[in-house]
Amino acid sequence: MSPSRTRFALLAPAMVILFFAAAGPLVIVLVYSFLIPGDYGGVVWDFSTDAWFGVVAERDFFTDQLSWADAHLSVFWRSIKLSLMTSVLSLVIGFPTAYFIATRPKGSRDVWMLLIMIPFWTNLLIRTFAIMELIRNEGTINTVLIAMGLVTQPIQMLYTEFSMLVGMTYVYLPLMILPIYASMERLDFSLVEAGYDLYATRWQVLRRVIFPLVKPGVVAGSILVFVPCLGAYVTPRVLGGGKQLMLGNLIELQFGQLRNWPLGAALSLTLLVIVMIALIFYVRAAGNEGNAHG
Repeated sequence: MSPSRTRFALLAPAMVILFFAAAGPLVIVLVYSFLIPGDYGGVVWDFSTDAWFGVVAERDFFTDQLSWADAHLSVFWRSIKLSLMTSVLSLVIGFPTAYFIATRPKGSRDVWMLLIMIPFWTNLLIRTFAIMELIRNEGTINTVLIAMGLVTQPIQMLYTEFSMLVGMTYVYLPLMILPIYASMERLDFSLVEAGYDLYATRWQVLRRVIFPLVKPGVVAGSILVFVPCLGAYVTPRVLGGGKQLMLGNLIELQFGQLRNWPLGAALSLTLLVIVMIALIFYVRAAGNEGNAHG
């Protein structure tokens, strides 16, 4: 047997598993998005593009007139907005944290990284309930504020976009810190010292020396935070209380209570397209960075 056939034979089992585990379900979702919803769930095997129209448009029940699906568009906007805000907030917190760890003595860096990784040892739902306990009306933050006399009534933080932002930032912050730290650990800090020797200010050193060198880690961390935030389900469901839906919650709603599987499939594929666009941006940014230093 030739070497090429041998390699193909060795790769064949993995390719088959990959197809049935990844591509197969995706094809099923694609097919379902072009069908008609059944009366009690499932699908009717008649071709239709109504589900794709339903992603951004809706038909009036009485006049049969098409109009924008404001509810869906607001969910799209909220998902993208909160994902971007979570990425920015995670970067604001994660960048100095990664810099702090990278500038510690080598013996203590592992301890600091262990503290960053500890939240991953706890179930996501438990971590979300921990945030809920902090920001609810009778929670720790409001209790302390009232005891200090700063407020007279509890501040409504739970079941708002603010609570979802705080929860997702807490959950995904380690995904921002880790790639930035990996870039900073390889950073030659003699370049930073050279910048100070040339009378550069701290801000100039950060903007002209440190940030360009760790930019691949920043881009990777932003993608690692932005992508899961788009499809987040547990954190928005618990901290949003079902009032502030995001894409993941809207998709679950279509497959669950509303029994509209084709629309749920179309929304799932729309989410996939948004994620692909974000990944293309990451690949181009990483490629441009590599060409700039190549």
